[in-house]
Amino acid sequence: MTVQPPRAATDDGDAGTDDLCALSPARDTAPARTPSDPLALPSSSSPSLSSVPPGPSLSSVPPGPSVSSVPPVSAAPSLPSPPTISSAPAPSLEIPSAAPSPGETASNRFLAKAALVTIALSIAGALLGLGRDQALAHLFGADSATDAFLVAWTLPEFAATLLIEDGLAFVLVPAFSMAVARRAQGAVGDPVRALVAATLPRLTLAVTAVAALLIAGAPYLVEALAPGLPDPRLAVDCTRLTATCVFTFGLAGYCSAALRAHRRFVAPAAIYVAYNTGIITAMFVLGGRWGVRSAALGVAVGGALMVVAQAPSLWRQLRRHETATSGADVAESRPMDLTLVSTVLLFALCRQSQVLIERFLASSLPAGAISHLNYAQKVAQMPMVLSLMLCTVTFPVVAQAMAEGDTERARVRVERDLALVSCTVLLGTAAVIACAPQIIQLLFQRGAFTAQDTAATAAVMRVYALGLLGHTLVGALVRSYFSSGRPTWYPLFAMTAGIVATSWIGALAVGTWGVCGIAAANAGGITLSALLLLCGMGPRSVPIRTRRVVAELGKPVRAALVAGAVGALCASRTHSPLVGLVLGGTVVTAVFAVLAWALGVQALAPVLRSLKRRLPHVRFR
Repeated sequence: MTVQPPRAATDDGDAGTDDLCALSPARDTAPARTPSDPLALPSSSSPSLSSVPPGPSLSSVPPGPSVSSVPPVSAAPSLPSPPTISSAPAPSLEIPSAAPSPGETASNRFLAKAALVTIALSIAGALLGLGRDQALAHLFGADSATDAFLVAWTLPEFAATLLIEDGLAFVLVPAFSMAVARRAQGAVGDPVRALVAATLPRLTLAVTAVAALLIAGAPYLVEALAPGLPDPRLAVDCTRLTATCVFTFGLAGYCSAALRAHRRFVAPAAIYVAYNTGIITAMFVLGGRWGVRSAALGVAVGGALMVVAQAPSLWRQLRRHETATSGADVAESRPMDLTLVSTVLLFALCRQSQVLIERFLASSLPAGAISHLNYAQKVAQMPMVLSLMLCTVTFPVVAQAMAEGDTERARVRVERDLALVSCTVLLGTAAVIACAPQIIQLLFQRGAFTAQDTAATAAVMRVYALGLLGHTLVGALVRSYFSSGRPTWYPLFAMTAGIVATSWIGALAVGTWGVCGIAAANAGGITLSALLLLCGMGPRSVPIRTRRVVAELGKPVRAALVAGAVGALCASRTHSPLVGLVLGGTVVTAVFAVLAWALGVQALAPVLRSLKRRLPHVRFR
């Protein structure tokens, strides 16, 4: 079988680290083997699809059954897809030691470099996000004013999930990936520009209308979100400012999806750096005069900076092919499947509604409860955000494999991703549980943020951390359901079941346990959704071997439980938060690594082999 790895794309405008395509190998005829790198995947037969979408986030993984034809894309006439390779051996979670072919090695290097660049910029954005929360706590504390702002903050959180991290990304990335492939295969005109012409004007009109509606209806929205606020006027003012993010985030998410499909990762990964920089600057410059309203204005400014950071790179990609789109292409340019868009957006909306439930329940608690929930969640979710960066890089690869009907390649990729992201997030979960008081004290306890706020936030954060594995699995698995570009209602069903569980548990627990009861409801609901999504993999998505995957996930779970308990015991032995954090984090990492090795966690096998290969060279340098 001839292997055709991704062809090196050229770009006359992008330079430096943004041109990650330079790592893509030339064509190679070596037989394909299962790669030994944890980021490895078989070589692709399509030119420019070894990239990925936002997410967003900031916010998962690949899909389902064999597909014999490519779903229609509004940009260009459909092309027949290659036949399914039925003779490929069934993949295994065991990673063979056979040396990869030169083409695979270059492709693996590209994926690894792309993941590292994305993770590095995402860490920078996350650190600035922490700086934003620290500035908010330092300048305004945790009282009714910050509660009012955080009610308005609900809009950016929803908009980021729907328009950047998940939501539209699940629709736009497969569509742009197919358009890029058709462009490379010599389709008449430019399928990418035809897709932009068919979708961008409609998206711009839709997000403009929704933003205007939210600005006009801000008083009613605040009343629905937090009826227990003592003075809703401040929340209304902040909501009107943050509502502008619906427009800017919509454009930013569109740019991110298009750029990742072109294997451009730097600009999309840098958007949260620009966003948080705008918020922090506005708070320090205008905080004395505008109070917490300055943070809401920063959201509006930061959203505009997200678009500005990506627009030049996207413009260069669209100018690469100056061939005018033919009349036939224009005539066939149609909006994307509304059913697919509806299923994706409803899922993302349902997932993000957990925040609405939390703030609705917390609005009746003493002042500061919403703030404690917010600070705890922002810190606790960092391991999840970082672990899902791998899925962000591999999502277009899975989408391509599903479009070609190569379910074996998609299954190998999904199983590897699940193993890697689970190990990463469980290590982070153990560290968060072990060192929660020390983390919150170091990050926030200054200015108006008191020791009582630290204790309350740390307790909530430990409970939140129990749901991190569920959040990560949901983010990873849902990409599998939507990567084939076909509508499916099952993820919405799974998420709805989790939301119902969150609502009931939260309503029952908030009276007794307060904010900790709300956090426990979040963890229980998202874990239920993750289990339903995992059980539904197969005919609706990528046919992974669920029992084997679950058995493999159980190993790092056991390691994380022991590591978290031992780390918490060690961290509590010192009164210095810095010493406690360093000691607890070191113990957690060491215990987790030893237990994972003893239990035979397969996700760590490539790392250990890599270390063994490098150790002899280190000794003789």
